[in-house]
Amino acid sequence: MALRKRIAVIGLGSIGRRHARLLADRDDIEVELFDPNAANIGIICGEIGSVKVYASFEETLKGKPDMVLIATPHALHARQVMAALESGIDTLCEKPMSDRLDDARKMKEAAERTGKMLVIGFNLHFHPCLAAVKKALNAGTVGRVLHLHARVGTYGTLVNSGSRYQAEAEGALIMDYAHQPDIFYWLTRETPEYVYASAAQTGDLPLSSNPNIIMMNCEYASGMLASIHLNYIQEPGRHAYEIVGSDGWLALDIQADRGILTVGTRKDAATRSETITFARDEMYREEHRAFIDAVAGRCAPESPAASAIVSVAVCAAAFRSWKTHERVRITPQTNN
Repeated sequence: MALRKRIAVIGLGSIGRRHARLLADRDDIEVELFDPNAANIGIICGEIGSVKVYASFEETLKGKPDMVLIATPHALHARQVMAALESGIDTLCEKPMSDRLDDARKMKEAAERTGKMLVIGFNLHFHPCLAAVKKALNAGTVGRVLHLHARVGTYGTLVNSGSRYQAEAEGALIMDYAHQPDIFYWLTRETPEYVYASAAQTGDLPLSSNPNIIMMNCEYASGMLASIHLNYIQEPGRHAYEIVGSDGWLALDIQADRGILTVGTRKDAATRSETITFARDEMYREEHRAFIDAVAGRCAPESPAASAIVSVAVCAAAFRSWKTHERVRITPQTNN
């Protein structure tokens, strides 16, 4: 029997614990842990049993696991990822890649220099509802894409946040939902040329962030336009997409464990809808499978640094635009 590969999960908040729990279910993986908060370690060990626990991040790297999974706060990603890569360890890092574009570029360079795998955890690539959207676009169902819109509203994220860091980290909403700029790049493989954003902290709610509502508009060299609305206000939450093309359109509304995908086609002036069910844990399992298979050379990596950095660039431009009230250009060097 082949030896199990060792993967150290670093950071055991709610997402890190989910990763550790699901990885522990695999027969080919031996899970190891590090978190500076002993209570977090106690929670996950109560779920998965006794496993190797490291006393520090540095000790974790000295232990030479085969892989690490970084699920720490955004500001720690760059330093920890680069240290892991320099230690010769293949790395899966939770999104966003980094909270700073300059640091994301350094992470990308470190992966290229060391030759180790760096994958960013955009697990929505494994969401069956969004996979259906991508399949429809690839099939030419709506023709040439002219406009994309994403809407995410979720007060629940603030309620469920263990550390409540969103109250202190300016722009946390933008980076927390780096998913949406990434999804647009994943669907179209186009990087915006310009981004304009307006944002505010508004509403009299017990929990908030600065901003707690933002609207981003993206312009592309092809003439395509995209808009992203994010807020930490809506309850119940909302997660939806709309794409308009030259030959039709599609809309996706995601609710709890299912999504409703509606497609309208110009040729027959008709619409059709389907309901797609999913289990959140399965998205993470597929993300793990893709990463482990990529490390083993069985497939290309999903969300490598060269792709994931596009989302960081869009988020950085949106943050700057919010602050300056200017339309911000994304330079060609963003993802090269």
